[in-house]
Amino acid sequence: MLTIGKLGDAAGVKVPTIRYYEQIGLLPEPDRSSGNQRLYARRTLDRLSFIRHARELGFPLEAIRDLLSLQDSPDQPCAAADTIAKAQLLAVGARLARLKALETELERMIVQCAHGTIADCRVIEVLGDHANCAHDHHGGQEAAL
Repeated sequence: MLTIGKLGDAAGVKVPTIRYYEQIGLLPEPDRSSGNQRLYARRTLDRLSFIRHARELGFPLEAIRDLLSLQDSPDQPCAAADTIAKAQLLAVGARLARLKALETELERMIVQCAHGTIADCRVIEVLGDHANCAHDHHGGQEAAL
């Protein structure tokens, strides 16, 4: 059995994150010691490692919840898991396209800069008015960063 600190260390996750995952139901309620200390079994470490890896790949918590539900029923066909992974791949592609548009726009701003004074600075001008951008890079760029 692992304490919450040892579980976090083993999975590379901070203690508040573990508590949050318990609160939202991604992790089961832990057993408790006689001193009311949380105690976790190996299967919880495996589940937490799964969650952490899925988060690193950018899966939203709801998709992770669905994947964990599938994992809990191992005799099901994996078509549902494939569907979730394909949706994540599409989301990653969309984020990459937005990032590429941002890269292109930043390069354009820098090239067009006259290197004079701030009053004539193309970087400041474009950042002050999105209409001066050559590409549309609105729509979730904050989430991609």
